Amino acid sequence: MMIDRIGPVEPIPPGKRAGRTEKIGTEEKSDSISLSPQAMEKAERYQVMELIKSAPELDEARIAELRAKINDPAYLNQKVIDATAENIVNAWFA
Repeated sequence: MMIDRIGPVEPIPPGKRAGRTEKIGTEEKSDSISLSPQAMEKAERYQVMELIKSAPELDEARIAELRAKINDPAYLNQKVIDATAENIVNAWFA
């Protein structure tokens, strides 16, 4: 059996695309998410718990040593106060 062509087939010329050229649905659509106040509170709690978990362990011996130094009137002088203030500022802004 032989199948004959129905009509001539013309190839698509280079540089042209077949099909429609106009855009369909030119509207820009965007997705959005909204969180409930309960979800935001849980996320905040989670962040605080992670911060606490990542904090270094307390060194009781070091704390006792620092308390003894602070209670000693000879230890607190202007040089120590200035150095402490500078360390606090550096910790906040560094």
